[in-house]
Amino acid sequence: MSRTNLINFNKISDDRGNLTFIQYPDHVPFKIKRVYWIYDVPSGQTRGGHAFKTQQEIIVCLSGSVEVYTSNGKSEEAYILNRPFTGLYVPAMVWRQLRNFSTNTVVMILNSDYFMEEDYIHEYNSFSTYN
Repeated sequence: MSRTNLINFNKISDDRGNLTFIQYPDHVPFKIKRVYWIYDVPSGQTRGGHAFKTQQEIIVCLSGSVEVYTSNGKSEEAYILNRPFTGLYVPAMVWRQLRNFSTNTVVMILNSDYFMEEDYIHEYNSFSTYN
């Protein structure tokens, strides 16, 4: 995959509730090396605001809702994530910012690599000239 797109994961439902799972390579185009989650974001705050040079991510809103703004330097898109069985695939070299968190939102991010500060591009102007 080379572009940002939504992924619908399997949702298994019965009288006991719902279950969704994610596994490589069926749902994720990379081996997962890092998982982290964002929660208790104060009203009006944003998260992200960076791009990765090489890393890929899948963003899943487990509870609540969040808007994910993306830019590849040429076009911009915004996605509303509010279902725990839908993820947003974000390839390398795509700017992302998470904003408009609803109360009690929990966002899980699956990442293709370990934390490497040198892989981050923190300034949009640097991103647009790097790209």
